[in-house]
Amino acid sequence: MKVVKFIICLLFGLMFLNAGLDKLFHYMPMPPMEGEMAMVNQAFGTIKWLMPLVGIVEILGGLLFIFPKTRALGAIIILPVMVGIVLHNAVYMPSGLAIAGVLLLVNIWIIADNRKKYSLLVQ
Repeated sequence: MKVVKFIICLLFGLMFLNAGLDKLFHYMPMPPMEGEMAMVNQAFGTIKWLMPLVGIVEILGGLLFIFPKTRALGAIIILPVMVGIVLHNAVYMPSGLAIAGVLLLVNIWIIADNRKKYSLLVQ
């Protein structure tokens, strides 16, 4: 079970590492957007610091999520981004909701698995 958990966390972390690097270096092709989704993307683009900040958070959280010693911190760092991804998919791209939902469940699983580490924060 420990190996399966590590593989799941490695894949999760690498997905966020890749997504964050793409936000900084734009190396993955972007599908054409139409309608409201295009307007949302354009609005995000007007805030010049937003996507680089999200990219840095994804890189940091993804890297921390990979390693067991820092996984609890990585899970907490990634959680707000993950909630945003799920909400974005629920509103604008329901076809991606299944993948986003699975990633959210992995994130919640790791947070629940490390709940003792957070106890000092929420006494």
